[in-house]
Amino acid sequence: MSTRPAIARRRCILFVGLIAASGLAAAAMLPVPTTFNDFHLAGTQVLDVGTDAIWTSSQCLYCHGPDDPGDPHSTWAGSKMAHAGRNPLFFAQMTLANQDVENAGYFCMRCHVPMSFVTGAAYDPSGGSIGLTDMDGVSCHFCHAMVDPIYVEGISPPEDAGILGGLDQVPGHYGNSMFVLDPTGTRRGARGSAAFHDTIHSPFHRSGTMCGTCHDVGNVQVTLRKDGTYFYNALDTPAPDENLHTQFPLERTFSEWQLSAFAQGGVDMAGRFGGDGHPTGIMHSCQDCHMPRTAGMASPFGEWRPDLATHEFAGSSVWALQIIAIHGADDPGVDHDAIARGIDHARSMLERAASLELAQEGRSLRVRIINETGHKLPTGHIEGRRVWANVRFLDSSGAIIREYGHYDFEEAELDEPSTRIYEMHVGLSVEAAEALGLPPGPTTRMALANTIEKDTRIPPRGFSNAAFAAAGAPVVGHAYADGQYWDDQHFEIPVGAATAVVTVNYQMMPRHYVEVLRDNNHTDDWGTILYDLWLATDKAPPIAMVSADLALIPPRLGDLNGDGHVDATDLILLFQAWGPCPPAPPCAADLDGNGLVGLVDLLLLLSLWG
Repeated sequence: MSTRPAIARRRCILFVGLIAASGLAAAAMLPVPTTFNDFHLAGTQVLDVGTDAIWTSSQCLYCHGPDDPGDPHSTWAGSKMAHAGRNPLFFAQMTLANQDVENAGYFCMRCHVPMSFVTGAAYDPSGGSIGLTDMDGVSCHFCHAMVDPIYVEGISPPEDAGILGGLDQVPGHYGNSMFVLDPTGTRRGARGSAAFHDTIHSPFHRSGTMCGTCHDVGNVQVTLRKDGTYFYNALDTPAPDENLHTQFPLERTFSEWQLSAFAQGGVDMAGRFGGDGHPTGIMHSCQDCHMPRTAGMASPFGEWRPDLATHEFAGSSVWALQIIAIHGADDPGVDHDAIARGIDHARSMLERAASLELAQEGRSLRVRIINETGHKLPTGHIEGRRVWANVRFLDSSGAIIREYGHYDFEEAELDEPSTRIYEMHVGLSVEAAEALGLPPGPTTRMALANTIEKDTRIPPRGFSNAAFAAAGAPVVGHAYADGQYWDDQHFEIPVGAATAVVTVNYQMMPRHYVEVLRDNNHTDDWGTILYDLWLATDKAPPIAMVSADLALIPPRLGDLNGDGHVDATDLILLFQAWGPCPPAPPCAADLDGNGLVGLVDLLLLLSLWG
């Protein structure tokens, strides 16, 4: 283990040396000439499993739906999992990744189009060889043929030992879609049951570690160095370590959950998640929240169960499902009724993902946003997704006096300086920028990024700064104490305000990011397709997660500290604010509202003394 940092350094030098020795401008080297070997990972390899071993979801339909809206197929058919191979957002992002790093699509398709590793379509990193079987997304049988790569004697099915023993390399970590498939296609499930096909009882399918297979993603070409920075590996060489915590983070949802109180014993969420049929109400695994329980039958040939796990897999993907439905309007593989239900499930999940508390503290409104999920808020893919608070102060007639976090729906623009935005941004270090001939700092070139420029997302219950940083999920650009799973913002209450109305918003596709995906695409038309879908969905407007209002005690003009009196303390505060008032928010000491704290404001305060 002690030799790995030195090996990583040598690999980085080789990468930079290749560009320097070429005698070409670094920008002309893009895409970086990586090979399939650069993206090699342990587990089942391309064409290891025959296409006849893994059935399509339409074949599962015969026994697992659609007689009941809660059955496995009907709920899965409305999820983003079912349409991962049809998602225009994914294809637009993969195009840009391929433009920056050759063969990056081979890595991207591991999670989004996993059947491409069965059919062999992954060998075309552009996605151009994807067929109907691949478009089945994260299909029923694919998941139910997965084997836990980490064998535990007495817990893992005995059959798994032979399957793992037949691999050239067994994954030692969960993530990066290092899946292992049963080559016989024998179905595995959390219960195990009598069926017309062979089944194996698999505890793995009830564990969050199974979800970690695809919901922790590290850039296998960007490795953590001994000094705590990330840099590129040598070309045509696999990652020096398959532990995702040594790779640059592209998604850490599984790690965030694994380090939360949910994974460390569970959390009683008082029925917020889990469904009516959950046996305990204690949320522990990913499945507890994302596969809510209901009464029903997994098959008309099976048992009636009071705690049937639905296959909703609902997250935040309202907009993604909307564009999949529009783009697939004439696609017989798209179940539009199921997608409509999936959109409702996703919207409901967003509405339960956060709570809101408001309190007046003198002249200030305290807005507390509470993360109710088992991971960061928001989590998942690092680009685009963001959460913020919109705060409106109304007078007694209901007219808006002042607004923070205003969103212009026509222009699709957010007033960013006036509110805190919970999001993650990545970037390029000076060293990486020089090697590539690109500007340093924040970037949307996810496949090349090697710095975390910002991560202000709200942590989950059980948060630890040290543990999250070690897992590649640090807080950057803000501060959260250990154990903190909420964030407080304070907004100045303007004179004349009678009510505060606060809405926490979520947005998946901001204008600036969809324009990046459109304007930087010089390979195919996925960027234009995505932009047209963005326009067709009213420019992906924010979704209200939770709202609250609070009746206010109107502040007195001149009472700068909000104690009910205009006195010497307020006079001192006025002198401290003397000069130009910041444009956002307006300062309380600017009594005449001219943007300047000066003599007129002093005279006004003295006239209000007492």
